Amino acid sequence: MDLETFRWLLTESGQQLLAEAGQTSDPEGRQLRRTYTGEQVAAALTQAELRTKAQGKFGDFATGMYFTHDALEQATRLSVSRHRAARVQAAGLETVIDLGCGIGGDLIAFALAGLTTAGIDLDPLRVEMAQANLAAAGVGGATMVADATTINLDPFDVAFADPARRTARGRAFTPDDWQPSWDFITKLFARDAVVKTAPGIDHGLIPEGVEAEWVSEGGEVKEAALWSGRLASVRRRATVIGDSGLATLTDEDECIEEVRDLGRCLYEPDGAVIRAGLVGAVAAGVGGGLVDAKIAYVTSDESFRTPFAKSYLINEEVPYREKQLRAALRVRGIGRLTIKKRGIAITPEELRKRLDLKGDNEATLVLTRVQGQGTALLVAPF
Repeated sequence: MDLETFRWLLTESGQQLLAEAGQTSDPEGRQLRRTYTGEQVAAALTQAELRTKAQGKFGDFATGMYFTHDALEQATRLSVSRHRAARVQAAGLETVIDLGCGIGGDLIAFALAGLTTAGIDLDPLRVEMAQANLAAAGVGGATMVADATTINLDPFDVAFADPARRTARGRAFTPDDWQPSWDFITKLFARDAVVKTAPGIDHGLIPEGVEAEWVSEGGEVKEAALWSGRLASVRRRATVIGDSGLATLTDEDECIEEVRDLGRCLYEPDGAVIRAGLVGAVAAGVGGGLVDAKIAYVTSDESFRTPFAKSYLINEEVPYREKQLRAALRVRGIGRLTIKKRGIAITPEELRKRLDLKGDNEATLVLTRVQGQGTALLVAPF
């Protein structure tokens, strides 16, 4: 969609078409093309499709927002960006500039937190979409087309950046290829700033004095955020967002990294915990230890529910070798099997086919290493 067509969508006629496109059962919009141009209909149908997809990220706000395919894919889930905005607000800071605002998802979160927001981007279409999306969310904020590397940041308390990690050649695997560049990003850390990065960022890249926070939602790691200046309080943090709220662990929490024998229970730490290097903090929280020095599983004799890990009762250890394992599972009448693995070079889907199980029972199998030895465990979540 070009800028002219988007501006037309904001007109009264464009809004009427968007309403009709959201209700039509004809994916080609043949009836609509009798009244509107093909380009207008295509743009409206695309928006209807993207608004439906966006509900998982933006909830009810999505019904009035505007997207491009790429911008929606790159956008942060609103629950995660609102957590980020809440941290800025809790620090007593008041103004934020988004250096690459895209379609404005993060701007909305900052504004909902009561912060004065401004956003810039090199793409004129995304800038105008961001302004329209702020209006759709019922919040204020300013946007303009500009180059982040040329802006005077002094008037703003906080600089926020979410560097583009794709180029014309595809995904950018090194920070030197990000836009803005890693060199520009590191200069931001001399002030109050927060930078969204990929969860797999190398710990060695994180400058001294900068806090790295890995955030997961629904068991999936969504981002790593780097905090500097007054926004940094620890070195490493894992934050888990779930249905019951938010929980966080830091490198200042008690940590147990000793390997111990298997207890009654097995704990599978959340991905954010693993990325942050805080598996030992989970072990301390459940009164346990690690099953192996290089494996991110925790064991304990005590049963706990924790937001930082999935909890399992260990029912029994079964043979690790495939032939004997197949026989053991068949004896137990297990026909439906969930396979979890860590530190083991197998593909669960392929193993399940080879096991060729038959039976009415269901089980969860964990394949991992315990004190260096391949181990198979039948477990039950609790």
